[in-house]
Amino acid sequence: MRVNFKKQPDGLVPAIIQDNRTQMVLMLGYMNEEALEKTKDSQKVTFYSRSKKRLWTKGEESGNYLELIDIKADCDHDALLIRVHPTGPVCHTGSDTCWDEENSSNTGFLDRLEAIIQKRKNEPDNEKSYVASLFRKGINSIAQKVGEEAVETIIEAKDPNDGLFLNESADLLFHYLILLNARGYRLKDVENILRERHRNS
Repeated sequence: MRVNFKKQPDGLVPAIIQDNRTQMVLMLGYMNEEALEKTKDSQKVTFYSRSKKRLWTKGEESGNYLELIDIKADCDHDALLIRVHPTGPVCHTGSDTCWDEENSSNTGFLDRLEAIIQKRKNEPDNEKSYVASLFRKGINSIAQKVGEEAVETIIEAKDPNDGLFLNESADLLFHYLILLNARGYRLKDVENILRERHRNS
């Protein structure tokens, strides 16, 4: 990997820090050649602090290190993308990111759907909510519903009607999210297992 540190008068290049698991951008720092080499050697991200005028390993005071996964230079060789595993909040304010965002897997509408399921779980007396009624019936009923939807999905998979197959697939996924919640888990917990299996394969 070639990095052009001489392009800027101060010899610094911007380093974008990204969570390897969630793909969230966590922070922006600056590196000189020495900081980059220390990062590679220690496997903990080290920056050059423009205010302190010295090398600074993220987490050296808080213990919230950025464990190195990989480093890439951009097409002009004057900016770095560094993928990491954060061991705690990244921002000095205590936030997950320096943009005050939650560092969670971005699965779009599924994140929102899981939040709605949790909300309905917290409303056991909501007579109008189908989800709340499932939680009232208990885990056995929820698991049975997942089984029923799985069978219906399998049946429609053998049929040429794409619309029916996709609708049954949606029903299956929806009820599976409810089952995960009933057991105290979310989709990201399953995602983590799949990611770890892929890493070890």
